[in-house]
Amino acid sequence: MSVLVFERATPSFAAGLAQRGHHIVYRANESNHCPGCGRSHWFIGRLSAECGFCGTALPLTESLSTGAGMFRCSGRSHALPDFAAAA
Repeated sequence: MSVLVFERATPSFAAGLAQRGHHIVYRANESNHCPGCGRSHWFIGRLSAECGFCGTALPLTESLSTGAGMFRCSGRSHALPDFAAAA
């Protein structure tokens, strides 16, 4: 019989992430540890993953660039050319 032991992350772990300014996301096909409790059991949805122990929610990397209202500006001007002057 195997026994699983779960350890909680130290309080300085979460504080260190906040100081470094990381954008934490859930990455598919990788080992993901919760930034809140350090465990790795997740409930995966369409747009986010939720920790099975403490309820911390993270966005999925695949959901960041698709979906209604999810547009990224490339820094270019989106003004239409003056077609009347060209004619």
